[in-house]
Amino acid sequence: MLIRKKVEIVNKLGLHARAATKLVQLANQHNADITLIHGDSSAPANSVLALMMLESSQGKTVEIVCDGEDATAAMEAITALIKNKFDESE
Repeated sequence: MLIRKKVEIVNKLGLHARAATKLVQLANQHNADITLIHGDSSAPANSVLALMMLESSQGKTVEIVCDGEDATAAMEAITALIKNKFDESE
């Protein structure tokens, strides 16, 4: 099942190394192909470097695309992580 959702990056530092690492670790727990899209660029959610190359800063919107048997659970988990500011205390 393929699902898409747009989410605003709300943490102060955006999708930096620590946040990208948390996202990759979370994505790897799900049986789904997960991609983040920002503008004309996209990155697989299992690559810290690719996620950082999106340059998604605070206030920017990314589209999350999940495909696979775990797509719904993956989408819920990743959306929650982003909305919770990657568990960072700012």
